Amino acid sequence: MKQLKNVLYILTSGSYLHCENKSICVIVDGTEKVRIPAHTIESIICLCNTTVSTPFIGFCGENGIALSFHSDNGKFYGRIYGSVSGNVLLRKKQYELIDSSDSTNIVRNIILGKIVNSRNILTRAARNTTEEKASILKEQAEKLLEQENSLETAKTIDSIRGIEGAAATIYFRAFDSMLKTKETEMMFEKRSRRPPENRVNALLSFVYMLLKNDTQSALESVGIDPSAGYLHTLRPGRPSMALDLMEELRAPLCDRFVVTLINLKQITASDFDVENTEYKLKDKVKRKVIQEWQLRKKEIITHPYLKEKIPIGLIPYCQAMLLSKYFRGDIDGYPPFIWR
Repeated sequence: MKQLKNVLYILTSGSYLHCENKSICVIVDGTEKVRIPAHTIESIICLCNTTVSTPFIGFCGENGIALSFHSDNGKFYGRIYGSVSGNVLLRKKQYELIDSSDSTNIVRNIILGKIVNSRNILTRAARNTTEEKASILKEQAEKLLEQENSLETAKTIDSIRGIEGAAATIYFRAFDSMLKTKETEMMFEKRSRRPPENRVNALLSFVYMLLKNDTQSALESVGIDPSAGYLHTLRPGRPSMALDLMEELRAPLCDRFVVTLINLKQITASDFDVENTEYKLKDKVKRKVIQEWQLRKKEIITHPYLKEKIPIGLIPYCQAMLLSKYFRGDIDGYPPFIWR
């Protein structure tokens, strides 16, 4: 089984990255702030204005370290990585399945996992809340079960997209009922993106970005092309397969994490900046969220399909590995991750 490595997040604007003695060095204002052995790092994510040397790019490529660049609010700019891993026959099979019935089955299983995980989270939250909120959570969970059952008769990816959209609407209607905060500024209200229209959506989008990077790295590590997906339409620069695979993981990995941060008052309304109605986490709060995210990834669970104990951070890798096994014909279908 793959070992869980660390992700290095660069949050200080003006940072300069270079390599020295097989270590990654971060320089800020001419002072070395940190030096990390390269073999412990899986990827580097720059969330601010960052400068890197050409030798450093080569160093990352040679050592299999992905290097990605984003704006301070998580907007993706670009990604650099070394030679493609995996064999060409795996990707050939991946491309052949585009617009085939096999891709429809993969998408159906991914959305099945997403709906079941969403329903399980609502049901779990209903056990430890007020009677009024529990009633809302249970009602929406029942509606999700109806959407789950309708997947059986969905014959096309478009019809599955319609079910996924309806299920997401049902699920997010109950999101506020999972929150225990008394701060009115920390209400979810509805899902909004680009830009997020409130604080909870800004936090969700930031954590989704963290998961997307983990999922894209996982796909690349097993040799799957992260840009050739089936559920999300193909578009230059879009990691469609990474977006596909993370759908089933959003609720158990990200949404539960965000709800916990809010309910434990680890994140409050004062942790956000508001600029022209755009909500963004403060830089110091991003560090806090990333620290908690990294700790969360080290927690051990038993994978529901593999029946092996793994760190939570390896879930995207395990799902990417299972997808590659399906492409190779080693298993009959893609088994989605379902957190019981």
